Amino acid sequence: MSGKNILFYFGALFSGGLFGAGMMVSGMVNPANVIGFLDVYGNWNPSLAFVMGGALMVFIPGYLLLIKPRSAPIAETHFGISKRNDIDKRLISGSAIFGIGWGVAGICPGPAITALGSGSPHILLFTISMALGMLIVERASSRSIQQTSTTHQSA
Repeated sequence: MSGKNILFYFGALFSGGLFGAGMMVSGMVNPANVIGFLDVYGNWNPSLAFVMGGALMVFIPGYLLLIKPRSAPIAETHFGISKRNDIDKRLISGSAIFGIGWGVAGICPGPAITALGSGSPHILLFTISMALGMLIVERASSRSIQQTSTTHQSA
């Protein structure tokens, strides 16, 4: 394994651990906090807005000083940034499904994976369901792409 690969994996381990610690400290792994934040017409809990604000206050200077001036990440040859900027049906429907799931369950993928260590059956069931949903969409998408290319080839 080259030094660049070791640096890449260490960076992933460090940033993942830092992210998980932030999720735990901020309370984002607690579905009650998230549902309280999303319940703007009921018993609204604005604490997660402060989490977002605090995260941006740390991220923006770091981005401007460390990331933006670079032509490539430290452990890669280029930044993996999507060139797409269109808004399509898949983006809209995926966003809606994500938002509904977040609102109903009170948790989203990052905090769910962080909270797996709690041993909560609710979190385990959510994470398994999330993985199954991702697998189903991936398989359906690959079939759709194959059918589209087959249709275009035979036309």
